[in-house]
Amino acid sequence: MKNFLNPDEIDPLEWLSINQFLYDIKQIDSPCISVYYPYGKGLETISLLEETKRNESFEKIEAKIENKISELKDNPVSVGKFTKTLCIFGWMKDNKANIKVIGTSKKLPYVYMASKKPFIKPFKDILKTNYNVLVVTLDQKTARIQKFYGSQIVLESKLRIDLQGRHRKGGQSQGRFLRARQTKIHVFFKKIANKVLEMDSDSDLILLGGIGTAKTEFYDELNSELAKKCRFVENLSFSTSKKEIEKKLIHHLYQYRKKYVEEIIEKYENLVKQGLTAKRNSVIFKALEIGAVDTLIVSSNYYSDSQFKKILKMLEAAKNTSCKIEFASSQKVIKKLELDNSVLAILRYRIK
Repeated sequence: MKNFLNPDEIDPLEWLSINQFLYDIKQIDSPCISVYYPYGKGLETISLLEETKRNESFEKIEAKIENKISELKDNPVSVGKFTKTLCIFGWMKDNKANIKVIGTSKKLPYVYMASKKPFIKPFKDILKTNYNVLVVTLDQKTARIQKFYGSQIVLESKLRIDLQGRHRKGGQSQGRFLRARQTKIHVFFKKIANKVLEMDSDSDLILLGGIGTAKTEFYDELNSELAKKCRFVENLSFSTSKKEIEKKLIHHLYQYRKKYVEEIIEKYENLVKQGLTAKRNSVIFKALEIGAVDTLIVSSNYYSDSQFKKILKMLEAAKNTSCKIEFASSQKVIKKLELDNSVLAILRYRIK
């Protein structure tokens, strides 16, 4: 079996573990401190927590996080083969500080943020977790539609028709038989397309596979919005294991995310002449304060920038408004961002 993973992609077992962890984290419905830091930067992170003054509840959480960072210094955890980034989430429940920790073998942005809910955006942007994906596997008489949220199948539907394979002697002519057979297949594909539309709602991608030509014939039945989300998948059949499907999910999500970030950068460049962008951090910070930022584009390597602490504050300001945050991990985009202090902004309106 072909291995779809390239060096930048995450191992399926680690991806699965992170998705399970994030499912639990998303159940937290209270103000939360989210901390992501590179392994080896624990003391610096503690200093960062100590120098920022919060309300009493957050101070209790931060104290517990500081103790946990000290413990992890000599005994780091990771769901991968080694630890590059440690992630700690802390919140109050029944007047008691609670924390959950995960380590990953991938480099995530340095984050320290207090917000209304856990901040899990870096996992989605860099590790491609917790996306909604429809996986459609079909032939001319059977279809299986699975809706994945991360690694979990949250919805599944199976459709089937009785379809005679060959023309039998006697009765209608072979030509009439073939036309009737094709009509039956067409009606079946229409039924599958309607079911996909019903199950789609908020999916980011539709992966389409199956043996033979059925998938290409079925593609023509999808409306334009569904067709835009659709990607053809090789070596996907009804017998493909869930583990192999997860590999294909990861691969196509990386491709999807790469294209998505490229489109955001293209949008930024098109808006420059209209005065609807900002690239100086001081200007972006002021724009965030007045709610003028639509999208904040941040390098995943911004920790190496001299304005690191200012960028941390910008991220928190963005999270606590309706501003979208997008982390970029491709080297091509990171190099562009490094020329502009690691951050670019698309504005809602011109600012003076």
